[in-house]
Amino acid sequence: MSPQQSLRIALVARCFMLVVLGANVVVTSEEGFDRSDGFLALAALATVWALATLAEQRSELRVFSPVVEGAAVGVICGVSVTPFTAILLALVLPPFVAALLGGPRTGALALAATLAAVVFGALTVVGPLTEAQGLAIFTWGLAGLGFGLIGAFVHVNARANPDPLAPYRDAQRLLRQLIDLSDDLSSGLEVTTLAGTVLEEVGDAVPTESLAVYAPRGDVLVPLAARHHGADRTDTESVSALAWAGRETVIRDRAFALPVGDSTVLGGVVPPGTAREQDELRRTLDALRERLAPTALQLDTAVLFADFRDAASADVRKRLAREMHDGVAQDIASLGYLVDALAAAPANEKQGRQLAVLRDRITAVVAEVRQSVLTLRTSIGEAESLGTAIGSVARHLSDASQIPIQVTLDEQAARLRPEVEAELFRIAQEAMNNAVKHARCTVIEVHCEVHAPDAVITVSDDGRGLQPGRADSHGLAIMRERARLVGAELTIDNRPEGGLCVAVRVGPAR
Repeated sequence: MSPQQSLRIALVARCFMLVVLGANVVVTSEEGFDRSDGFLALAALATVWALATLAEQRSELRVFSPVVEGAAVGVICGVSVTPFTAILLALVLPPFVAALLGGPRTGALALAATLAAVVFGALTVVGPLTEAQGLAIFTWGLAGLGFGLIGAFVHVNARANPDPLAPYRDAQRLLRQLIDLSDDLSSGLEVTTLAGTVLEEVGDAVPTESLAVYAPRGDVLVPLAARHHGADRTDTESVSALAWAGRETVIRDRAFALPVGDSTVLGGVVPPGTAREQDELRRTLDALRERLAPTALQLDTAVLFADFRDAASADVRKRLAREMHDGVAQDIASLGYLVDALAAAPANEKQGRQLAVLRDRITAVVAEVRQSVLTLRTSIGEAESLGTAIGSVARHLSDASQIPIQVTLDEQAARLRPEVEAELFRIAQEAMNNAVKHARCTVIEVHCEVHAPDAVITVSDDGRGLQPGRADSHGLAIMRERARLVGAELTIDNRPEGGLCVAVRVGPAR
């Protein structure tokens, strides 16, 4: 049972209790009983339960809400016990709701608060209780203990047997909300564009020779956008790391950095001769941080959306890889066993040759499916760089195809954004696969240059060059779509010396 279902049960229980107590107010004919007093007590309970229901929508208030609700209900029941003893029925609800939502300990606290409050309210307003009133409080208090145990039992069992579809229901609800909100996102969710906007605003306020916006990825900062005019990037990166770790503005010599959002930090270096007094620069940066708050919020949202998209696509790839490995690959392999059985006793020599060709073809298809499974499952981890991941795929492809694949790397320590790394990796992977399958080449050369946030990857071969596309071929179109997703430039050209060159570039040309 999900938390939302528990909240709905609590709401239904409160509404039902109000109906029952309202019926008691209407039909009660005790001597000295004024129905207006009964409806007043009923209104007070309705107010308390409405506020409790609202408070339970906020996770940080759920710890305190049951105890406060129990105390309020206890006081109302205590002051109304004479002559409307039926109102004590409400004492069973706070322990039940508290245990249902928060477990046995919360239920026990709510029960204690309810009983203490009802006794206090009765003794303070009504005076000494009659034997009948004391017995009624004891009886309904005991009933509250029983209902609290029921609520605790439901809570514990719901946690022990969670609904496996609950995450999907929650995701469905949140995705619908995101779709509804998307029309109001005037600046979109493009990380590079929003990070560039931040750089423009800062560049207009502070003269700089180096400026970059970073987002954390594990223990390191990844540049989202940068502008360097011959300056050493090391100072910008190091001071940004200090600002992010302390969540405060840092000024060191000509370098400065400040957090601009919940998941982004800005770093820069002012040119020699333009360095200001640190107090003046700090005031400028503090004012700039306030002015950047709206853009920073938009950028944080875009970074979170990119992380969500990457996680979702990785799950889809792994699921497809499992289905291909356990389904298609196994089915094709079983056909191979059937062909082997037929080939053991062919009807004639011609059939034997045909079965041998068929067996070779099945073996090739199985190998291709297994390579596709490896392609789907391979991804860039937190610990390895883009170049390392490309090199790993190149080794696997070279071993399987017996075509030499030479990989050269020129990478700096700073990483690209996760979604950029993922798309560049898939483009390089597809380019190598295409060369192995279709180029009829003798060697493949891969060059990976990463100076975050810029990068360029080229995959070249000495094969037959670009051929007319088949109707069922979507590889090049998918590569172009991947490049567009991260604002990269993709070029596919025949080489003058023969063969094909696929190049993908992020950032300015080098």
